[in-house]
This record gives sequence, C-alpha cells and structure tokens, in this order.
Amino acid sequence: MKKYFNFPLVLLCIWFLEFLWSYFYAYDVNVWYVEISSVVFAVLLLSLTYKKFRFSNLAYFIVFLWIFLHTIGACYTFERVPFLNVMEFFGIERNNFDRFAHFIIGISSFLACEFVYRKHLISSLKFAAFFGIIFIMALANFWELLEWIYAVVDGGDVGLAFLGSQGDIWDAQKDMLMDTLGACLGSIIFFFKFRKSSAR
Repeated sequence: MKKYFNFPLVLLCIWFLEFLWSYFYAYDVNVWYVEISSVVFAVLLLSLTYKKFRFSNLAYFIVFLWIFLHTIGACYTFERVPFLNVMEFFGIERNNFDRFAHFIIGISSFLACEFVYRKHLISSLKFAAFFGIIFIMALANFWELLEWIYAVVDGGDVGLAFLGSQGDIWDAQKDMLMDTLGACLGSIIFFFKFRKSSAR
C-alpha cells in the first residue's frame, strides 16, 4: 500500500500548535484577536478550497512562512517580538520584525501567479509573474488603509499596536516597499519553477 504524504496537512498541524501557543501566551489578547483574524481567514480559505484547487507544495510552504511569522507577531505584538537582538547586531534600533514579515508575505505573489497560470486565466508566464507583483501591491495598499482605518476607529492602544508604526511617519510606505520586493522575488521563483516544468 503506497503511503500518501500530505504536506499541506503537516503544515496545518504545525501552525495549529503555534496558534494555541500564541493564544495562551499572548501579550495582549485584544491585539491577538485583531492580528490573528487575517491568518485564520487565510487558513480557512486555503482549507475550504483545497479540493477545488490544490496549490503546489512550494506555494503552501511560502504562505506558511507568512502565517507562521504573523502568528508570532499576534502573540507578542509586532513591535515586541524578540527580534531586537538581530537589529542590534546591525546597529538598528527599531524592531523591524514587521518589515521582515511584510517581505515574506510579498513572496506569496507566487500563489497568485500559480493560480492564474494553472487556471489558464493568463497563459504567459511573464504576464502571470507580473500579475503576482501587481496583486501583492494592491493587497499591500488595501492592508495599510485597513490598518489606518482601524487605528482611527479604535482610537486606543489596540489600534496603535495593530498599526505598528513605532513612530515612523513613513511606516506604511516602507511596509508596501517590502511587500513589493518580496512579490518580485516570489514572481521570479514562480517564473523559473514553471518555466522548468513547461519545458519538460
């Protein structure tokens, strides 16, 4: 009997354990609820559509990296993640864990590229790769607007923690830049992976 290794299920189990840890050790449970909501939405979306469209294992691993980091951020709040030792090594005072997470989520452009290409919505590898970058840029813009609106509506510490600007007036622009740079990398990975596949 041939054994079937379900890689996405393994990643889901790892994340669920992290999810429990994140909740029970959350610095501020109110911030945790706000931050974890987008992660839960992504996990549910990928789980519910798994049978209709199964992404490649590489795609699931890439989105898992973002989910894993974001769950850590939800636990500590992004500005309090113990990432300062890394920053201090490079002589940087600001906790840039959130910027690192933005770069990682940008790599998820790979999923957008793979979806439109395998669904034959875009037949060109180059245009599919370009679409992935544009998709992440639009998503990053939407997210920054959402953070701003929530911070204004909340008007308190939870809103500020969710915004996570740490006093940087250019925080939104820098976050979107990191998303875009990550998206470029994700699209490049997609292009070379699927070019190799189509050449077979």
